[in-house]
Amino acid sequence: MRRRAPTDIHLPLLDDRPREECGIVGICGIENASELAFLALYALQHRGQEAAGICAANNGRTRVYKELGLVSDVFDAKRIASLPGNTALGHVRYSTAGGGQRVNAQPIVVRYAEGDLAIVHNGNLTNARMVKRQLVQEGAIFQSTSDSEVIVHLVARSRHRMVQAQLRDALSFLEGAYSLVLTVGETMYAVRDPRGFRPLVMGELDGGHIVTSETCALDLMGATYVRDIEPGELVRFRGGEVESLPGLHPQTPAPCIFELVYFARPDSNLWGISVDRARRAFGRQLAREHPVTADCVIAVPDSANSAALGYSEQSGIPYELGLLRNHYVGRTFIRPSQADRDFGARVKYNPVREVLEGQRVVVVDDSIVRGTTSTSLVKFIRGAGAAEVHFRVASPPVRHPCYYGIDMPSKEELMGSRRSVDDIAATIGVDSLGYLSLDGMENAVAERAPFCTACFSGEYSAPLVDLDEQADNTKQIDLVL
Repeated sequence: MRRRAPTDIHLPLLDDRPREECGIVGICGIENASELAFLALYALQHRGQEAAGICAANNGRTRVYKELGLVSDVFDAKRIASLPGNTALGHVRYSTAGGGQRVNAQPIVVRYAEGDLAIVHNGNLTNARMVKRQLVQEGAIFQSTSDSEVIVHLVARSRHRMVQAQLRDALSFLEGAYSLVLTVGETMYAVRDPRGFRPLVMGELDGGHIVTSETCALDLMGATYVRDIEPGELVRFRGGEVESLPGLHPQTPAPCIFELVYFARPDSNLWGISVDRARRAFGRQLAREHPVTADCVIAVPDSANSAALGYSEQSGIPYELGLLRNHYVGRTFIRPSQADRDFGARVKYNPVREVLEGQRVVVVDDSIVRGTTSTSLVKFIRGAGAAEVHFRVASPPVRHPCYYGIDMPSKEELMGSRRSVDDIAATIGVDSLGYLSLDGMENAVAERAPFCTACFSGEYSAPLVDLDEQADNTKQIDLVL
């Protein structure tokens, strides 16, 4: 792992946004599959900027390369050429379980009874700690601290002969969120957890098949969207054929609504919904719930752009480019002064004085988490001469942590969990503050309901086994397969 000098500041310290979970891709039956995996990871870079990896299967051997950094830092033409084969997996990561060390980067590749097994995982297992402890007690040796490695051990332990039966056995012991793509040799499998927390879509290209987190990756590869992998579904891709195998019993669907609020790219379609259109609907409903007299609407770029357009459309207040974002921010910085509390926001955003000076401004953001970025942005906007600043948030107050694949602060750190709306308005320094209501958010995308809204409502649909176990350390599960 790269050593950091004391003044070398890691990006998460400069931004209080919740962190993307992971982005995954699997490609089967397409020549030079690693090249397409590379393109897909570029499209999915927003889902994880901590590490990137690709593996490719060729003539019974699976080669892998993974490293800390952005896709463009980790891979070049020579590295991609060293990963030949018609089957490949790719992964971009921001750690939600485990840590940021290189050993936790994916794909995970192991050799087991049926050959080389590789896996990429998006999500977070809520009983990984308990399962791992019992596996260790029974002799398993782990190479990483990632919860994804638990899945590999459970597959390898299975007494069934067929790979799909091994997978079903392994997954039956898991709780929480997982969208997975696996390869055994040149056969590929894809599966979503029974509640379908995280997205996973299927596409076609040149007679081959692709599974990936978002449709924007299919677009970049020139592939055609086919359908979503369904909650609890297990799909096998082998010899050019696609087969939906008996999987896990689906439960009440709970796709993560925060994907629509913030994580997914606006040009993607998730669960049959255009992300851009969903965010515009959030913005329109926000304008209905919290109208204000103002001169212009601006977005906190880029994730709030669509919501701000929706607010402008509904309210009739002109949309302006009042904040510009620096898209060339690297993962590390030299902070000019440790006392400069606004540096993290200022290096990413710059107000446009000509737009803001003397104006009554509506600032639309997708969410407020700790509130430090919002506070800095309001200070910048007032410094550019805004006469009034009215902050509008296109989601409800974030009051609870996510345990299903989003790296979010503890409840104590969440501004929405410990302060009233009036207190938050005073803290960030605005003339007024309005949040989209939970009912308003759900109604805006009601055609695809129900959703997981746990970070807003505190209603967790999948058991939080590891958290509950902290109060009762006697629990065990039966791992006889």
